[in-house]
Amino acid sequence: MKPIPYRVQLRLVAAGYAAVLAIAVALIVARYLQYVLHPQDADAYAGMWAGGDMMLELFICFLLMIPTVFLVFVIRKSETATETYAKVLFGFSLTAPLSAALIAIPAVGQSIMILGWFCLFRLLASPVVVIWLIISRLLARFDRQKRWTSYALLVEALTLVLIAALMSGFWKIHRG
Repeated sequence: MKPIPYRVQLRLVAAGYAAVLAIAVALIVARYLQYVLHPQDADAYAGMWAGGDMMLELFICFLLMIPTVFLVFVIRKSETATETYAKVLFGFSLTAPLSAALIAIPAVGQSIMILGWFCLFRLLASPVVVIWLIISRLLARFDRQKRWTSYALLVEALTLVLIAALMSGFWKIHRG
């Protein structure tokens, strides 16, 4: 049995990403139509709808992990491809502290701007991204890929720790 050529494997992975994105768009449009067709329910059960939005986001994140795992296995033998992949992961991990900084600005975090929603959803997806980075780090074969993936994991984890620390308010001194 002949092995599948490298380019065909990459095209199959790209087709997987396209399929996941098409499914994600369809699900988001369906969710939007629910909001439009049932505004009274969205107002009355706002917390339930927000929970549904978060579950949809996590579902889409896990769907995106499927072609990513295949991509990692396809590019695993090429040092340049894995290093490029690891650098892209690092660049993506930098969006977490950027999102946290932007959402801290009241004009972005307390408005209905699309940027605020993007920042919020990026931060809510952070635990899934950490899982994704851990899997990528475990499957890394080359030193440069391991280093870049470790940097990405460090940025993502430190962002989560910083957000948790700021939300807990540990620095406040309560005087009785």
